[in-house]
Amino acid sequence: MSLDLAVCAEMVFLDLPFVERVEKLHALGFGIEMWDSRTRDLAALKATGANFGSMTGYSAGSLIDPEGSAEVLRTAAELIPTALELGIERLVIHPAELIDGQAANPHHRATGEMWLTASRTLEKLGALGAEHGVVFVLENLNTILDHPGIPLGRAKDTLALVAGVGHPNVKMMLDLYHAQIGEGNLIQLLRDSLPHLGEVQVADVPGRCEPGTGEINYPAIAAELRSLGYSGPVGFEGWASGDPEEALAGFRNAFS
Repeated sequence: MSLDLAVCAEMVFLDLPFVERVEKLHALGFGIEMWDSRTRDLAALKATGANFGSMTGYSAGSLIDPEGSAEVLRTAAELIPTALELGIERLVIHPAELIDGQAANPHHRATGEMWLTASRTLEKLGALGAEHGVVFVLENLNTILDHPGIPLGRAKDTLALVAGVGHPNVKMMLDLYHAQIGEGNLIQLLRDSLPHLGEVQVADVPGRCEPGTGEINYPAIAAELRSLGYSGPVGFEGWASGDPEEALAGFRNAFS
């Protein structure tokens, strides 16, 4: 069973302009993922002929805050035309607002109000996604190393939220790099998450580089995905440990 391999263009071929990174990844046979689309030349990106799979799906606000949730919905609606223009189906959201990757308003305990607000906001995002034919994917984050102060960031929390909402246009972006740092037990996590998966993202631990550079047994992960019947996207959101093309070959080999 073939897996749909994609690469985050924000993190590889860093010596090249962004459009050239996309062209390079497309020539190597990978789908393209990106973060903030607002500063990108959409016409130039479309002209590459690349397959764009995901991008960040909001630009302000917080899923867990009653006031900030309105900003999530407003900015998500603003970004949908860009997604549609590039043919993007998955819009990535996070449990709380990030600024340069860090918690905008750090909280180290989740409250009942946060759970309720996140659930209600996800329901509204699901309706918005259904209206426009896109899926919002909620990404788990680790709060130990990369994103301290993000409540509901663990995979078990994001899974509970997505499962509780139960909307076909709200799925889980299961990032195994983050899950390994915060929780481990990755194969069981894949099994538990399968009905709600919109995408699996990968990078190794430690270092957040390509599979094969750290402690995660990615060939076993790939075998489990096939055993489960998963044939959706697998995105490499990580750095190249050395030569980018060799790193991407390592990613591809792990899932071949």
